[in-house]
Amino acid sequence: MKDPHLLLIRFSALGDVAMSVPVIRCLYKTYPGLKITFVSRPYVSPLFQEFKNFNFYPTDFNGRHKGIKGLWTLFQELKTTPFSGVADLHCVLRTHLLYLFFLLYGYKVKSIDKGRLEKKALTRNKNKKFQPLTPTIYRYADVFRKLGFPLSFNLHDFPEKIDLPMSLLPLYQRSEKKWIGIAPYAAHSGKKYPLDLMQQVINFLQKDHQIFLFGAGEKEKERLDVWEKAYANVYNIVGKIGLKEQLDLMAHLDLMISMDSANGHMAANTGVRVLTLWGLTHPFCGFSPFNQPLDYALTLDRSQYPLIPTSVYGNRIPEGYKDAFRSMDPKTVIEKALELLER
Repeated sequence: MKDPHLLLIRFSALGDVAMSVPVIRCLYKTYPGLKITFVSRPYVSPLFQEFKNFNFYPTDFNGRHKGIKGLWTLFQELKTTPFSGVADLHCVLRTHLLYLFFLLYGYKVKSIDKGRLEKKALTRNKNKKFQPLTPTIYRYADVFRKLGFPLSFNLHDFPEKIDLPMSLLPLYQRSEKKWIGIAPYAAHSGKKYPLDLMQQVINFLQKDHQIFLFGAGEKEKERLDVWEKAYANVYNIVGKIGLKEQLDLMAHLDLMISMDSANGHMAANTGVRVLTLWGLTHPFCGFSPFNQPLDYALTLDRSQYPLIPTSVYGNRIPEGYKDAFRSMDPKTVIEKALELLER
């Protein structure tokens, strides 16, 4: 029988794409001859650097793939390959159209069930159903089950840690200190630990540990540059290395401290322990980093803030919740980080 070839589609966001990596590892373990083509935005391609028999197909939504006509062009480019199945891991308008195109041409296509009604029940103000939802990675896995490619996470293995490339040497000094990554930013304010409190965490931890600051964008870089200059053992990597090198560096951390954001997922994919800080979102939404125990997550007191999670994305801030994240004491974060470093 000819080796199967699957088409996977997930256009954004970085963290959601990163969550597909453990699933793909298990697919390759289960089906050794499998070929995969993954369609997404170009900047996420380093997430898949470990895979062989893997084709990354970059989209061009500002050019030839723009609009409905552009999606038809994308389909025309992809349909030249006789895929065994098409997995829509995104379930948005763009992927709905591609789903329809492939279906009309006789391809086997399945789409993710995002559990939108369950998420609505979890995040609404009245009659909230506060219970854990199916993790996103299991929702991804269910798409492949429906395509006829069931998998088990019991087969998951982390890749071997590679030596740090020479290009990263200027960023750190070799020492006996343990390495901590800190990613203090998130897409929405409801998921971002107040920076003045995070500075207290950094001020304490950098005394006996080497700290690497992760982020993106010029505005973030400016703040992180201030911290780098203020503390001897703090290194800001923003703007200095690309995503590939960031992933290489993450694999050598002893701990990552992250918001409910992409950096936590990317670090978890390397096998690193990840301490996540949750503000107006919550691990019950199904977006915890891979293979991280629930006690690696610090959440706010729901007896004080019962509307948490207020949304899946952290973009809805009810009255009286603007400063909710300030109720998480920096001392609590520091103590938890030190505890995880000793495990």
